[in-house]
Amino acid sequence: QVQLVVSGGGLVQPGGSLRLSCAGSGSIFSISAMGWYRQAPGKERESVASITSGGSTNYADSVRGRFTISRDNAKNTVYLEMISLKPEDTAAYYCNARLIAYYRGPTYDYWGQGTQVTVSS
Repeated sequence: QVQLVVSGGGLVQPGGSLRLSCAGSGSIFSISAMGWYRQAPGKERESVASITSGGSTNYADSVRGRFTISRDNAKNTVYLEMISLKPEDTAAYYCNARLIAYYRGPTYDYWGQGTQVTVSS
């Protein structure tokens, strides 16, 4: 069984910073891509940032230059460093991992629980 545990959300003032972590545990053979998504009330879930096993990254235009995604392959963990936060960054943030649970197994997408990020004065 695979689990993705998210931590690090909270309330921050505009211009502040936060760091999110998402740690995978359980039966994990390999992880290809990992990423962060967010969903604000009344809006669809959107991709924020992603990173491949080789370290290639991709960002939404709205966060490029302010957010940094990184991963520790040895710990099956992905991070999202967020600076210069804006009220429009307020949302529930979710991590995603595309992984294989066992040798020659199928590739599935797994999701961590959401963590709320609120940017407000």
